[in-house]
Amino acid sequence: MHVFEPRYRKMTSDAMAGHKTIGMTLLKPGWEQDYYGRPPVYPVGCAGVVEECRPLDDGRFNIRLKGVSRFRILAEHDGQPYRVASVEPLDDGLGDERALEEGRRKVLAAIGRAADGPTFLVTQAGLPPELFVNAVCQALALSPVEKQSLLDCDTIGGRCARLVEILDFRLLEQTYRSGRGDKLH
Repeated sequence: MHVFEPRYRKMTSDAMAGHKTIGMTLLKPGWEQDYYGRPPVYPVGCAGVVEECRPLDDGRFNIRLKGVSRFRILAEHDGQPYRVASVEPLDDGLGDERALEEGRRKVLAAIGRAADGPTFLVTQAGLPPELFVNAVCQALALSPVEKQSLLDCDTIGGRCARLVEILDFRLLEQTYRSGRGDKLH
C-alpha cells in the first residue's frame, strides 16, 4: 500500500515505532463531502500487521500489511490527525460445517463456470475452510461494498454463503451482458 497523505504518514510512523498494527475500515457512501474530517465508517474493519515498510525520501511509505483479525469499533478517540479507536476483536468461527462444505462446493462450481475451466483455486480442494474462503474473497475483483459485506459476516460459513450469493449474481450479470439471458430457466 502506498502511504502519501500527511495524516497517514504520521500513522505509519507511529505504528512502526510501536505495535506495527494498523486498522482499516471502509468509508460509508457520501464520504467525499467530509474526507479530510471524520466521515462515517462501517463499524467492522480489519487489523493488519505491517510486514514490510519502505520509507521513501520524500516522507511517503510503501507498506505491506498482513490481515490478522476482524474488529468492531467500540469508540473513536481524538488527539491524532488519523483515526484512533477502541476496538473489539471478532472471532471467525466456522459456523455450520455441513453448510460450509456445501458453500465451498458452490464457490468452486461458480469459479469454474466464470473462468471457463479449472483454475488454481478450484484445484486446491485441501485448503482449510477459512483459508479457502478468505483467499477467494481476496482474489476476486469485488467492489468495496461487496468486500465489506463479506467482512461483516460473523462466521466463515456465513462469509462463504455470502460469497456464493455474490458469485451467483455476478454470473447472472455476465450471462445477461453476453446476450445469453434468454437461456436462463
